[in-house]
Amino acid sequence: MEIPEGVVYNEYCKFDSVRLSVMTKEYLSDDWKASMQLSFDFNHMMADFAADARAAVRSDLRKAAHNLEGKDLEKVQEAVAVLSDPPGRLLKKNFVEPRELKALSGRLVKAQHAVQESRGSIEKMMMWTELPYNQAEVVADINETAAAIREKFDAFVVLGIGGSALGPAMVQQAMNNLRHNELPAAKRGCPKIYVEDNVDPERMVSLLNLLDLDKTCFNVISKSGNTSETMSQYLIVSDLLKQRYGKNYGEHMILTTDAAKGNLHKIGVADGLKMFVVPDGVGGRFSEMCPVGLLAAAVAGIDIEEMLAGAASMDARCQSDDYLKNPALFAAGAMICAMEKGLNIHVMMPYADSLKYMADWYAQLWAESLGKNVHRDGTPCAAGQTPVKSLGVTDQHSQVQLYTEGPDDKVITFLRVADFRSKITIPVGCEEFPDVSFLCGKTLNELLDAELHATEYALLKAAKPSWMITLPEVNAYTLGQLMYFFEMQTAYAGELLDVDAFNQPGVEEGKNAAYALLGRKGYETKAIELDARPESDTRYVL
Repeated sequence: MEIPEGVVYNEYCKFDSVRLSVMTKEYLSDDWKASMQLSFDFNHMMADFAADARAAVRSDLRKAAHNLEGKDLEKVQEAVAVLSDPPGRLLKKNFVEPRELKALSGRLVKAQHAVQESRGSIEKMMMWTELPYNQAEVVADINETAAAIREKFDAFVVLGIGGSALGPAMVQQAMNNLRHNELPAAKRGCPKIYVEDNVDPERMVSLLNLLDLDKTCFNVISKSGNTSETMSQYLIVSDLLKQRYGKNYGEHMILTTDAAKGNLHKIGVADGLKMFVVPDGVGGRFSEMCPVGLLAAAVAGIDIEEMLAGAASMDARCQSDDYLKNPALFAAGAMICAMEKGLNIHVMMPYADSLKYMADWYAQLWAESLGKNVHRDGTPCAAGQTPVKSLGVTDQHSQVQLYTEGPDDKVITFLRVADFRSKITIPVGCEEFPDVSFLCGKTLNELLDAELHATEYALLKAAKPSWMITLPEVNAYTLGQLMYFFEMQTAYAGELLDVDAFNQPGVEEGKNAAYALLGRKGYETKAIELDARPESDTRYVL
């Protein structure tokens, strides 16, 4: 197929085999790093800006009204009415007032100091803070292993769940061609990548029917080695591999697990499998920038050193305890203020398909870290904010109606990309239809960005808060920044809420119940608890 006129790929070859042989290490240049710094715009979260912006629009509309009549005048009058309700002084209901952040500043300083003091602590599950700095040897090993996998295999399958899958899936979506697995091998330049994060039998069968085992490498990820979902996948896949390759099945399998203990570690030692280590003190939802996520990224030819450099650059921005200089601290403070106002839903809305799964990854990070029913001293609470994933522009046509006119219980976070890796110009046509032809000559890039800013304005007009993160472009460096930003924001928020942001007792309860239902030894008491439940009342079964 010939590339149509008006389509510019902007070095889209970065997504194929060319990328694997050309890693320019641009992130070593200070000028390039400065040009790739993320920006954070909190204006649409702030009550003073919202009041001033709405007043300015009202003023201009009233001036314009002097020269209008009929339906045009009615539209302007309706807009003025909307922009006047609620009046500026009442915007504090939904928006954050500067004085509220200032009043919170003492707690913000303490939160930043607490996170800094806990850096690298295994006991406090804070070793993730050091991942940008302490992995030189393992990164070299990962890159060497990844090169061998690309040489030998046509498919690379990640078997994991939770952070072991959401992170790899998010990075692959962001960095690969969006049709990666559909491209011919010569265009891909690396294996097809599959991330299997569920135990739906139809999904597993469909994958196994698709794969050529001779050309497939599996990466089994579980630190404990007793994750039911992952180990069930392991048992199915290893059985197939053993049937075909016998003792050599390990040539098609890599384990990512604990350094010294657990079932997978024992299997790896006994069968001589290649293993990578999930570091102690790194929880699953914080693990994308260790071997959990770096191996799959490297197999796809992503520069994992650049990703870690991006994380380090964001870490540098988070060294200040001044929330006006530390974007993650500002974001944490603003969201805490929002929660205290009853805005307990956080919608993440990327306006880029490449960042679609960032919302999924963040949902686990934010929900599992902050959703707690006790403070760290054991006193009860009901902490947390429900994350919701959305996608611009798709969900403008499914969710934005709720966000603009529904309950005052949401904050919207937009993810914007300034420079996409492709550009398509909309061709001339449909000249007889003015409501279509106005698009001609513009690019899809312009259309997407216009719709983003239009949605941002619609929310402001409706007195609903939002904020925006802009990536200069999507690359390994900006992705590393964004991940580390969200991790730091979450850690700060945990301090501000006084909850343990690094455990997940609610998840463990569900796991234990499942073990009991399946007859796992040692869970007999839990089975008694479950068996004590009464049968469902037939009145409520329809």
